[in-house]
Amino acid sequence: MMTEIDLADIKRITELIKTRYNYDFTNYALSSFKRRVSRILELNKLSVDRLIQKLENPEFLEYFLNEITVNVTEMFRDPSFWRALREKILPQIMVNHKKIRIWHAGCSSGEEVISMSIMLREMEIEEDVQIIATDLDTNILKRAKEGRLPLKNMELNERNYVRYQGTGKLSDYYTPQKDIAIMDPTLLDNVSFRQHDLVRGEVFNKFDLVLCRNVMIYFNQHLQNEVLNKLHESLFKYGYLAIGSKESLIWCDIAGKFLVVNNEEKVYRKIKE
Repeated sequence: MMTEIDLADIKRITELIKTRYNYDFTNYALSSFKRRVSRILELNKLSVDRLIQKLENPEFLEYFLNEITVNVTEMFRDPSFWRALREKILPQIMVNHKKIRIWHAGCSSGEEVISMSIMLREMEIEEDVQIIATDLDTNILKRAKEGRLPLKNMELNERNYVRYQGTGKLSDYYTPQKDIAIMDPTLLDNVSFRQHDLVRGEVFNKFDLVLCRNVMIYFNQHLQNEVLNKLHESLFKYGYLAIGSKESLIWCDIAGKFLVVNNEEKVYRKIKE
């Protein structure tokens, strides 16, 4: 059973992190944040007071961020989404662009980035695409850069790839080594990994396609609105935004600045600055 914590404890924790490290969790979805903090307390057999003491240590903060922001991810998650990208979205972008810029916002451990790279290679356009992949957590970024995935997850990833209808076998792209799948390192040749905070970070570039999937479900509505405004600013006019299957633009400030391209796959096109 997880340790119960109250709102006063959550406020103490978030204020310390914001003041000392400039990470702002005050607008994260409360139930999700409380659940993950409770899990950290339970796993480490800590009281709230002891947790706050340990958060003064930057090394422990990295562990804390990893536990708070962890996402369950997989390659070619929602295969129909990837088919829509391959068959509709990317060909449309290529009509007007010789070079394509893609941002994976909240890239986690890199499964989505590797999926994109495999798709681009099979479409024979990888040399025409530059990918920026960002995440808040530097530890998870390091894992993503290494291109090393748990071998136990590859069976699920392979099933997704088959449903996506890739042109080969997923095993063509990695080498098993003990319990790790070492991905073909050339898949990441056109990928630049950067630490970036979606909550407090600045708009840093313009893109033709932004993927921010299953990230905002951890934010409250106010914070989702701020992030969506930032993603809108990060797109060229007529660029595309892809969000998670449980996420929506309908209610937010910039809803009228996007056209729904594929409601089922949650793909939108920017039509107004």
